[in-house]
Amino acid sequence: MRGLPMALIASLLAASCAAAAELPAIVHRSTVDVYAQPGFDAEKIATLKRDDKVAVSAQQGLWYELLMPEGKPGYVRVNDVRLEYAGTEGGGANMQALLSGKAGEGRVTETAGVRGIDESDLKSASFNAAQLKAMVGYRVNAPVAAGWAEEHGWPATTVAYADEAKGGKDAGKSGSSKGARAVGGGLGSMIGGGLGSAIGGASKLIPKSESELEEEELALGPEITGRVLGARPLWNDAGAQRRVNLVGRWVASQTSRPELPWTFGVIDAPEVNAFAAPGGFILVTRGLYEMVSSDSELAAALSHEITHCVQRDHYNVIRKQEAASAGKDVALSATDAGKDSLAGSYARSYAEKHGAAIMLTSLDRKAEFRADEGAEYYLARAGFNPLALYSLLQKLTALGTDSAALAQLYKTHPSFDARIDHIDERGFGALEPYTMREF
Repeated sequence: MRGLPMALIASLLAASCAAAAELPAIVHRSTVDVYAQPGFDAEKIATLKRDDKVAVSAQQGLWYELLMPEGKPGYVRVNDVRLEYAGTEGGGANMQALLSGKAGEGRVTETAGVRGIDESDLKSASFNAAQLKAMVGYRVNAPVAAGWAEEHGWPATTVAYADEAKGGKDAGKSGSSKGARAVGGGLGSMIGGGLGSAIGGASKLIPKSESELEEEELALGPEITGRVLGARPLWNDAGAQRRVNLVGRWVASQTSRPELPWTFGVIDAPEVNAFAAPGGFILVTRGLYEMVSSDSELAAALSHEITHCVQRDHYNVIRKQEAASAGKDVALSATDAGKDSLAGSYARSYAEKHGAAIMLTSLDRKAEFRADEGAEYYLARAGFNPLALYSLLQKLTALGTDSAALAQLYKTHPSFDARIDHIDERGFGALEPYTMREF
């Protein structure tokens, strides 16, 4: 199905914007102070109680503007109230309301009525070397990203994260328990087809080294990403490509794996989604990019995907898939991840067999909740407010349960209210001081 004509979309948004100017929400805390302006130093004009119904008329940064009974606006934080799910495909108009504040930087285009990337697209798409080269061309290094962050006033902050995957030499200690390579029967293949015969059940399995795990990651990342780009090319907006790389690289520098070849791109797809390929290759759709209203919300979206890379979530799914098909967990060993390495051959063979369909594989709820938690820590470390993730999830809620823009995201992630509930139940703990930041 092709997208609706832009003229028609514009008229539909204009017609529905008035109805969506007041987004229904409910007070989520025992008591909530309402301020005359979006700031904690502003005058308090009212106090709301849990389950009070309110109407959100706009968003300014991490504040919602409420329509108060006396006709004057009041302001509460984005986690003080819970937006209700839109019941129909009216998300575009809802986004207009949430992006109408002074801090809004996003745009809303044709995110409705468009068939997004599906599993068949990602499985059948050919590798697009030219698009991958273009994406890599936008890559920035850590010093450049740090300089950009300094210009914007985003200080690097030391925040301990107990559940973070370890990087460097320490990663081998935890990674060794997750994979094994076969010895005593020759080199085994996880995928067959010219890379060695399967080894018998009596073969001895020993832990894989960290270097072997990383070699496979680094080889898989470009192969999978190139096929996503074969399904949907990069968006022709150099400013957006540079921005997503600057924000993403700065956040990735605050993780336990800053040495990965972190590479970010915006693909020309109107639905709202993001993809994290192994080894630090991350793509967001144009629909998601246009939906965020600030750099901090963009950082929140990227931080969730960055956590998947740091924790090797999709790579571990690939390993389990191939281990299951081979009947055992047999890994490849190589001295480098170059074109002719065994890891490289493995990556190409895997991608030829499965394409990039792994990007639409549902991870377990624990992995998704962990990615949200990791995102909050990385936001705090990068000088942002962890509430930016909360704000982003609220926006996704406002798009509605019937939103075509979210069709694939609903298939692969827990519901947004479940994710927000998990954040509330976990609490911010050591991150609480950073929730006072204004960006």
